[in-house]
Amino acid sequence: MRPHLPALRRVMVKGVQQHVPEYARPGDLVYEEIVERAVGHAMEHFVELIADPDISWKDVHQVYFDVGYGEAVEGRSLEHLQNAMRVTSRIAWRHLSVEADRLGKSRSLIAILAEANFAFLDELVSAAAQGYARAREKAAGEREQRRNRLLSLLLADPPVPPEVLREQSALAGWPLPQRLAVVVLLPRQGSGGESPAGLPPHLLSGHDQGTLCLVMPDADGPGRVDELASALGGWTGAIGPSVPVEQAGTSLRWARRTLDLLTSGVVSGKSGRRSGLLVRAEEHLSALLLQEGGALPSLVAARRLAPLTRAGEKQGLRLAFTLLECLKNGFNATGAAAALCVHPQTVRYRLGQLQEIFDFDFENPEFRLELMLLLQVWIREASGENAGSV
Repeated sequence: MRPHLPALRRVMVKGVQQHVPEYARPGDLVYEEIVERAVGHAMEHFVELIADPDISWKDVHQVYFDVGYGEAVEGRSLEHLQNAMRVTSRIAWRHLSVEADRLGKSRSLIAILAEANFAFLDELVSAAAQGYARAREKAAGEREQRRNRLLSLLLADPPVPPEVLREQSALAGWPLPQRLAVVVLLPRQGSGGESPAGLPPHLLSGHDQGTLCLVMPDADGPGRVDELASALGGWTGAIGPSVPVEQAGTSLRWARRTLDLLTSGVVSGKSGRRSGLLVRAEEHLSALLLQEGGALPSLVAARRLAPLTRAGEKQGLRLAFTLLECLKNGFNATGAAAALCVHPQTVRYRLGQLQEIFDFDFENPEFRLELMLLLQVWIREASGENAGSV
């Protein structure tokens, strides 16, 4: 077999170039030399295995591992390499069978050679696949590191210069949007803190101060929030307001505060059977503003709404809920009654009581806004287990 190897190697290389267009590079002598070297290593090792079945696979395995690795680095599909290897295997078998027949070898020997040829092909394909997979893993790891760095820079306080963001965005392969929103998540039980599986690729994910965060471009786009909720599968999260890129830290801050309100029970949301619970900060503006005020809203509510406290816990809550719904419904007794599940006349009676214990001008628009905020604080602190009693 040895004297035939040089000529056969040239035939194999031409066969690859003819039948696998991706490897046809006329005039590229360096590339052709690489292909010839890979083919030559395989042929020589096949012959050496016949002479010594215990010979080491290390060298030829490394050659095809490197070939597979190179295919991944150049961005080609592994399918092209496998096609090329099948072409060379068929050519090798064709020449083996012709030569064995010319020399009058037995049918049993020819069958053994065929089996050995296909087994050898399997080994080379496996080595190439391992190299290909290793390169893809390395590339994915580097890409993930760059995306994590980009997320950290987006959320940095103070904000980093725009040119730095643009540079890191290009390296991470994540184009900067016009606007974005930051999402903070609470891990689902048993998740181990890992990110939810199956997140859309347009999202950046990572951790900031130990909290799992997502950066969502074009968060106001149709279906974006529903798409994210369906991918969360039981996770709980809060979405900050949509902001320009340079204000991502602001979106993060309000997302964190909204999540605090959600976990403390101040605000609530709904989730589907298979989707996560997502709450948008902008839908709970009053609660966030009250939280921002620290202890001041509680102190003011206790003083301004003291007549409700003096009315007693149960009666005070009834009057507080009634006044809040009247404010929401523009003092339309019918609308407030529907929200409270009582008769409109009951609402009118309670309004009369409220006018007796307060000397407020309920018609003052500025005061109405303040009163709506203060009533929420007073009800939250006074309700306890009786919050639903109206």
